[in-house]
Amino acid sequence: MTEDAPAPKTAFKRVMLKISGEALMGDQGFGLHPPTVQRIAQEVKSVHDLGVEICMVIGGGNIFRGLSGSAQGMERTTADYMGMLATVMNALAMQSALEEIGVFTRVISAIPMDQVCEPYIRRRAVRHLEKGRVCIFAAGTGNPYFTTDTAATLRANEMACEAIFKGTKVDGVYDKDPVKFDDAVRYDTVSYDDVLAKRLGVMDASAIALARDNNLPIIVFSLDEPGGFKGILAGEGTYTKVG
Repeated sequence: MTEDAPAPKTAFKRVMLKISGEALMGDQGFGLHPPTVQRIAQEVKSVHDLGVEICMVIGGGNIFRGLSGSAQGMERTTADYMGMLATVMNALAMQSALEEIGVFTRVISAIPMDQVCEPYIRRRAVRHLEKGRVCIFAAGTGNPYFTTDTAATLRANEMACEAIFKGTKVDGVYDKDPVKFDDAVRYDTVSYDDVLAKRLGVMDASAIALARDNNLPIIVFSLDEPGGFKGILAGEGTYTKVG
């Protein structure tokens, strides 16, 4: 974008979208549901069309979750590496869906696998964003014992994102599970420290602490709400801001 071009009419110029692997499986109990992947790709495209630069991190829980693998007797480091590989599969599926609708995309992996995707090089990734490409960061941080929540927060800071958008099944952060409790109350805003102290489950503790230390807001919204991602960028919609 040249200096003379008008800035996009959105609240943010560059954002990180974090979604779980489970978000890609639709009503299935496992794996990828292509229509759901395509629907999320359309949501991403609608925001990309506004001129917003988009990073993405997708979990791998629809294919393999390292923590549950280790709970069943598998060595934790091996289980976590398997989970990282699952995120690469999800990233490639999202790349395919985005490129089918005309959005140029790069999958960038913390674990080098050159025949499949690019290795993570920060300056190259920034350049992709500047050229209008969606960057999907895969394989977590490349280290076991770290979740994709932490990976999303780390990459968001490295890429100088202005906010993390955490897409979930509910429209914000509640004081208790709104699926189980009818009297659950949604927060419009909540502090990082309250999220940690009250164990509100937005992201894991290391991700929240990393966001807090770098003053990076987290926007929690419903990924199931059509147009929700775009609406929030335009200053509308229902969400909770953690900051």
